[in-house]
Amino acid sequence: MPLWKIYHPVGAFSLEDKKGLSEAITALYARGLPKFYVGVVFQEVAADSFFIGGESVDNFVRIWIDHIARTMPTPEIRARFIQMVDEALAPYVRDRGLNWEYHIDETSYELWSIQGYRPPLPGTEDEIRWRTENQPSPVGPRETV
Repeated sequence: MPLWKIYHPVGAFSLEDKKGLSEAITALYARGLPKFYVGVVFQEVAADSFFIGGESVDNFVRIWIDHIARTMPTPEIRARFIQMVDEALAPYVRDRGLNWEYHIDETSYELWSIQGYRPPLPGTEDEIRWRTENQPSPVGPRETV
């Protein structure tokens, strides 16, 4: 489950922007994860409530990305993903003159449940079914991760 929490200035993104950026973010994961794993939360923050270096800001976007469904095991994979994220954000953030920063946390797969189901292991028939049906459902017996 990737969950993106996007903290941004009031009015920085229209509904169409939010939809487009959410689709671009979902596309980052489309090759390997069910779409419903990808969550994006847009949180407007007033300039008098957003401070960087002790000063209020009105052009800063801060993104917190949580990864649980997969981890990035090598420096090459991490570097490629960072490049892909930068490219996905560019039209919505960089190209609009907004300043931005993000980080990615990776949480243990064992500490995850979705609608009461333990998610299927990567590459299993259950995961393929979840991706195809785009929703969670009961899984067969699983091995430990």
